[in-house]
Amino acid sequence: MLVKGVNPKDRLIIALDVDNLQDAKRLVEQLRDYAGIFKVGKQLYTNTGPEILEIIHKNGGKVFLDLKFHDIPNTVAKAGQEAVKLKVFMYNLHALGGFDMMKMAVDFTKAKARELHIPRPIILAVTLLTSLNEKDIREVGINSSVDDEVLRLAKLSKKAGVDGVVASPREVKIIRENLGEDFIIVTPGIRPKPEVIDDQKRIMTPKEAILAGSDFIVIGRPIIEAVDPVESAKGILEDMKGLAV
Repeated sequence: MLVKGVNPKDRLIIALDVDNLQDAKRLVEQLRDYAGIFKVGKQLYTNTGPEILEIIHKNGGKVFLDLKFHDIPNTVAKAGQEAVKLKVFMYNLHALGGFDMMKMAVDFTKAKARELHIPRPIILAVTLLTSLNEKDIREVGINSSVDDEVLRLAKLSKKAGVDGVVASPREVKIIRENLGEDFIIVTPGIRPKPEVIDDQKRIMTPKEAILAGSDFIVIGRPIIEAVDPVESAKGILEDMKGLAV
């Protein structure tokens, strides 16, 4: 887990959930002083490709490439190598892809970084999407509780050599207790006002997530759709001050 005193800016990941390069570029330029990391997901990356990553880097930001790789082991491993070449700070894959897929991705990523003599990305496993609740996971054949399934997948990820997980803030405590302080936890489903949940079902405020043990928090719509994104980001950073534990 991150050490006490880390700048809240470096723990805030802003999700660039927009559909075009112009809006993404504007948001990066507006918010680069208030967030250290920008998340690029499927929608934006499909529209812009690597160009948006270059813009983030030129503005001094780090990239969380949120493409949630999930395929046969060789395909995911090679995708991980491409992420290394793009110099992303972190990328993710689905834990439900299994041990072999995750292990091969870790091995290939490390090898490519060594070959290029550059830092390797943090590799994260997605446990269960924050849009899912217990009713949803039962509909797809998972009969355990959300907590039990998240913990099972987190343990499998660590065994495969993955650095950490993307998990709802409501599962942070159980992950931290079972997997230790060095296992990275990135938490989406963060809402400054808990009554505004959008399509997220397992949410917390920034303060609650940090106190629960989150290393990084991901916030999208509450910032990028705000009347004043900068003021929204400032408010979130203020909420996080003094809470690094």
